[in-house]
Amino acid sequence: MSLTKKILLAVVFFVLIFVIGGIGGVFFRDRVIPSLLASFPSLSRMDLFQNITGNTTIIERKEQLVVQEDDSVDAIVSQPSTAVVTVIAPVISAKGSAPVFQEGNSRTGVLLTNDGVVVTYGNPSSSTTPVKDAPYRVLLRDGSSHDAILIGEDRLTDLTFFRIDGNDFPAISLANSDDSSAGKKVVAIGSSYEEYRNRFSIAVLSDRDRRFNISKTTVASSEKWEGVFKVDLANPEAYLGGPAVNFRGEMVGLFGETELDGKGSYFLIPSNVVHDTLQLAIDGKLASRASLGVYYVTLTKVSASVNGAGSRDHGALIYSPSGKTGLAILAGSPADKAGLRYGDIVTTVDNTDITLDNPLSVAVGRHFKGETAQFGILRDGKDMTFTVQF
Repeated sequence: MSLTKKILLAVVFFVLIFVIGGIGGVFFRDRVIPSLLASFPSLSRMDLFQNITGNTTIIERKEQLVVQEDDSVDAIVSQPSTAVVTVIAPVISAKGSAPVFQEGNSRTGVLLTNDGVVVTYGNPSSSTTPVKDAPYRVLLRDGSSHDAILIGEDRLTDLTFFRIDGNDFPAISLANSDDSSAGKKVVAIGSSYEEYRNRFSIAVLSDRDRRFNISKTTVASSEKWEGVFKVDLANPEAYLGGPAVNFRGEMVGLFGETELDGKGSYFLIPSNVVHDTLQLAIDGKLASRASLGVYYVTLTKVSASVNGAGSRDHGALIYSPSGKTGLAILAGSPADKAGLRYGDIVTTVDNTDITLDNPLSVAVGRHFKGETAQFGILRDGKDMTFTVQF
């Protein structure tokens, strides 16, 4: 090959390298570098990239997920809705007549297990006397009707449990209610007696009221659960016995009601309480829960100051607004027999402190008839121990 051809080939080779390299440099500068700096903005402060960024506009891309709430509710409730049922109590209209089922004796309920255990709040029967030993009736979302037997009524939580025959029922999923907090949105689900359809409403958990006792008295009862969720909901009576589910479709609580000062007060029994009470119902232990027989005030720094209990921030003050022992401690109750008095402060049960997270009624409810428990009592400034036989 002549020298001239060799020189020409060399020139062409270097021109190609220059062109290809130039195109690659422009692409790298205009495409690769901006993407790199957008992902890692801190690189723009390095000297290496100063000249490049001076002539480059960095666009930071932010993605937002917009949830259309009206559209999302259907997806949220699609599974738990199938577990919401109508529970109807049997009644008789005349002596000797067959049981009948009426809308006024119905209430929303929830399937908790695939083998047919249903829970509701209280008893769906109205003032009409239910038929003794007659089966209840449960209407499912699919329109089917099932006879149900009552398997347990819990005096502590006011939860009532039934069982229907069958398997593979659509049970609801239970959330860990300890993870729920005020401000969270939930969807209330209630059954509709005639249409075999459910009603829905979006609500907000407004408070976790750890001092709310579900008794109908102004002070707490040792026989009623203490600690509920409060919910902002326009018509809570329509959802009594039904679930409130989070946006994952899990039940965080069951709607309950008590009467205070002549008005209905609505709340949610937390799902963890429902779960634990369900197991007792299945085991047939609900009727054996212990009772103590006192009225009390759960102490915080504020309530202790108001009720003359000093600066204590925990414990349960045995109390009656009237100031009478006979109205604070029921005659013949385990508390009365053990020697507890009006004004005593229960500080511990079985060496566990009585606090907002472990109120007196809950601590007593862990025991059963026939058991004993050691009560730590503060009386006239002195610590004492009493053995209570339930």
